[in-house]
Amino acid sequence: MATILIVDDDEQFRNMLQQMLQRSGHHVETAVNGNQGIQVYRKTPTDLVIMDLLMPEKEGLESIVELKTEFNDIKVIAISGGGQKISAQPNLEIAKILGAIQTLHKPFSRQEILETVNQVLR
Repeated sequence: MATILIVDDDEQFRNMLQQMLQRSGHHVETAVNGNQGIQVYRKTPTDLVIMDLLMPEKEGLESIVELKTEFNDIKVIAISGGGQKISAQPNLEIAKILGAIQTLHKPFSRQEILETVNQVLR
């Protein structure tokens, strides 16, 4: 199966997503923010990056731009639940413009993420 990098500052969500993808046969790397995610990807490029958009240190939109500039063929799924008083939808739309192949609004179902991952990896 594929190697997937999950970049999300929410430890509980990151661990849950990691377990879900591993149970589906994927190898999973993780990072807690955009800076760490970029470092991990530079060291060991993966087949897919699942990038949260709202994170401390380096948020997802900035990270997507940096990764797409350096690795044009990178595959990214952008995810976001928004934040306090902030809708996720505008950021998800911007992520697509910046190069994310797909976007998902948190919370999403196991079936939604697995179908999206399989679609992007095809």
